[in-house]
Amino acid sequence: MVATRQLPAVHTLTEQQQRGWSCVWCRTPLGTGLGADLGEQRVRPPAGAAYSWFPRECLDRPTCAGQYAR
Repeated sequence: MVATRQLPAVHTLTEQQQRGWSCVWCRTPLGTGLGADLGEQRVRPPAGAAYSWFPRECLDRPTCAGQYAR
């Protein structure tokens, strides 16, 4: 699944959110098989090397699905 809404800026997220261990929107921990994969994202910071991050979001939490939808 690819993100259809704009994701938060990667520098505002925790390591857990960047690695897909927690929801990119609400920080809820996501175990194996839980959450929706939002696809690999590439970042090219002003200084340093480009890198990938792997956001995921909650599947069935109305807080995430509704509150953050655009």
